[in-house]
Amino acid sequence: PPQSKILREDQNHNMYVTGCTEVEVKSTEEAFEVFWRGQKKRRIANTQLNRESSRSHSVFIIKLAQAPLDADGDNVLQEKEQITLSQLSLVDLAGSERTNRTKAEGNRLREAGNINQSLMTLRTCIEVLRENQLYGTNKMVPYRDSKLTHLFKNYFDGEGKVRMIVCVNPKAEDYEESLQVMRFAEMTQEVEVARPVDRPLCGLTPGRRLRNQAFREELARKLELRGGPVGAGPEEPSAAELFFQSFPPLPPCELLDINDDQTLPKLIEALEQRHKMRQMLAEEFAKNVLAFKTMLQEFDSSVASKENYIQGKLAEKEKTITGQKTELERLEKKIKTLEYKIEILEKTATIYEEDKRNLQQELESKSQKLQRQASDKRRLEARLQGMVAETSLKWEKECERRVAAKQLEMQNKLWVKDEKLKQLKAIVTEPRAERPERPSRERDREKPVPRSVSPSPAPVAPAAPLRPRRSRSAGERWVDHRPPSHVPTETLLQPRVPRAITVDSPSERALARCDRYLLTHQELASDGEIQTKLIKGDVFKTRGGGQAVQFTDIETLKQESPTGRKRRSSPPQPDPAGDTADSEWTDVETRCSVAVEMRAGSALGPGLQHHAQPK
Repeated sequence: PPQSKILREDQNHNMYVTGCTEVEVKSTEEAFEVFWRGQKKRRIANTQLNRESSRSHSVFIIKLAQAPLDADGDNVLQEKEQITLSQLSLVDLAGSERTNRTKAEGNRLREAGNINQSLMTLRTCIEVLRENQLYGTNKMVPYRDSKLTHLFKNYFDGEGKVRMIVCVNPKAEDYEESLQVMRFAEMTQEVEVARPVDRPLCGLTPGRRLRNQAFREELARKLELRGGPVGAGPEEPSAAELFFQSFPPLPPCELLDINDDQTLPKLIEALEQRHKMRQMLAEEFAKNVLAFKTMLQEFDSSVASKENYIQGKLAEKEKTITGQKTELERLEKKIKTLEYKIEILEKTATIYEEDKRNLQQELESKSQKLQRQASDKRRLEARLQGMVAETSLKWEKECERRVAAKQLEMQNKLWVKDEKLKQLKAIVTEPRAERPERPSRERDREKPVPRSVSPSPAPVAPAAPLRPRRSRSAGERWVDHRPPSHVPTETLLQPRVPRAITVDSPSERALARCDRYLLTHQELASDGEIQTKLIKGDVFKTRGGGQAVQFTDIETLKQESPTGRKRRSSPPQPDPAGDTADSEWTDVETRCSVAVEMRAGSALGPGLQHHAQPK
């Protein structure tokens, strides 16, 4: 495997890779060729997720060196401190990997661990920068934990700009990973760092070379318009030389003879001509000066009028600008006022929306409470109606029972009195010598007499054929049907049903899941106590696909007072000694178990009493 490179820091606090070869290029084609050469050396491998998965990060750095020119913009300065170096880094980060999805082993697993560790360090650095920005802290950013962050620490310190492009997978299976990547990208957008002060390149004006070149080109063009460039032909005479050339030449002034009378007159004539020419030139010069002065005055007046016009226009423009500035300030103040009003209205709207939300929640809670109260009221009314109907039915049965008991008691009293009268009549009418015959009471006793008037209930055949009872070890389940009006009793024996589904109203779904049914029914007994009846039944499927219940057994739980139980239905008399015989005949069982035998010639009542043996 290739050896790991070491990072160093130069004198300008810039990071660089030790032992890395830098290639100098002069065109984009050469730069692209170097980039493609590096791409071919990049490590890739096949995984379970990607056919060509990057096994490392890829960094392509472009450095641009710039040296300033001299004051004329012609020569390059050779001073090293004046050289400026810029850098553009293109980084292709390898994607994070999950071992349980890529099924990486060996070197692939170690490479995935290094990739994930460097990406986690990058995330930690950005989070620390964001925390320092939000809370004003000065935490140390862990750049040195990874070579990736250590190499580009100057960018994060503000000496450069960072632009990040994230890649996400639109597949639904990668939703969680895509969500984490988008959250990381959103956090990086909010990171801002303080940019250091830029160092000036040099004290000279930039763009000097181009301006000097443009100046030389314009000077050559103007010289060509005036007659050619300098040095192309003979030099043009100056204005003084042309002025002296316009005068007539002087004649020779040398006197060779004392009697020479031609040289001086010629010289005087030439001088006079020159004087006249000079006067003419002076007059022409004065005229030209006057004309030029007049022209200058006119130009000055036109310039002054133009200046006045320009000043007037400038004053108008300044007034317009001043008015526009005033209007702009007024509009800015109005905008600030409107923004303040908008902010107040937004806050008010937020408060109103919150109040509305709270009121809606309170209204919903109140409505739910009212609905619960209404349902409770309806349930209570139904329960009260059921209790009233049940109580009225019980009291009707109790009244009927008491009336029947009272009627039976009165019939028994009348029968006892009739028997006594018959016995007295028989004693009076029977002769003493004869053997007493068996009274009708004794004869009637041999006849089978039913003990109760109420007929025995006839057996009723079941509505559906009985099913064979399942074994209790087969894991049977019960439906425990307890009405809402069920009152808990204090009996020691309490019904305990294992594996039961307790309901207040049986449903088809509950019956379909169970095979036994138990109905708890409460009613008032004859003594006023509450007795609980446990009505059991079997659940079976019908031919139509529904569920049916066949009742098979009834168990009764009842409380009785041991001192309150009476065998006789008649109330006790105040004189029990005098009415003992009458009270004994008030019970049907006692009356049917005792027989009376009369002795002939006895005036003291029955002589023998036969008692039946209790079963």
